[in-house]
Amino acid sequence: MQSPREIRRRIRSIQATAQITRAMQMVAASKMRKAQEAALAGRPFAHLLYRIQRAATRAGETENPLVEVREVRKRGVILVAADKGLCGALNSNVLRLASQYDPATTVFITAGRRAAQFVARTRRQLAAEFAYGDNPTFAEARAIAGFARDLFLKGEVDEVVVLATRFVNTLSQEPVAVEFLPVGAIKGLAIPGAPRDEVPDDGEEILFEPDAETVLSFLLGHYLNFLVYQVLLNAKASEQSARMVSMKNATDSAETLIKDLTLEYNKLRQGNITKELLEIAGGQSD
Repeated sequence: MQSPREIRRRIRSIQATAQITRAMQMVAASKMRKAQEAALAGRPFAHLLYRIQRAATRAGETENPLVEVREVRKRGVILVAADKGLCGALNSNVLRLASQYDPATTVFITAGRRAAQFVARTRRQLAAEFAYGDNPTFAEARAIAGFARDLFLKGEVDEVVVLATRFVNTLSQEPVAVEFLPVGAIKGLAIPGAPRDEVPDDGEEILFEPDAETVLSFLLGHYLNFLVYQVLLNAKASEQSARMVSMKNATDSAETLIKDLTLEYNKLRQGNITKELLEIAGGQSD
């Protein structure tokens, strides 16, 4: 059994930990609100991305190399994870998804330190490593999309897939795989922030001026850039939400433990006081 002094020491240590987790929770909550607003603000545009993608798949014959479907001998994976931990199972879920790809035929483009660490730890092929901040910028997304596009156009990979986390709400984030290239092969997988079943295919006729080739050549590059941008916004909103919830759970657990230890401390202290009083009373009676 622990002495009251040892219990008191544990309580002070846990109180210090609780103060740290509470401060981290407040910081994460502030960042979470900004990240969620950015991710949600981009959802209407994500619906427009689907319209562009549908235009690409329904344009008929086109010579644009971004829609060329090839036999997949080499696959590129854009792996998006957080820079830090302390966000529950967020990183492990998306990295578990990445581990399903064959290391011999897959090259990785990473965004976030945890993604790069995973590739290095598992001795997989790393083509490039990118960073993105707490407020992802379009320039960061354009750099990632441009590198993946160059790999595809040079024939170094036959397909590119994005692995990231889709923001659902504060308590729910889910790992997703989004087919990135070729554009014409995108099917059945939701772009983070715009579930496919929310964008009905109304079967309307699509007319291109001056012609489909010119329009698609202009649009597809922007489509890929904005798609990666939406992925980064969703990943950051997911990260901050998961971290806020994780820190709140840690703070609540610490406070519960403090209450339990305080109760135990008071019982032991009261028992010692009672014992001393009985010894005093017994000594007086003698």
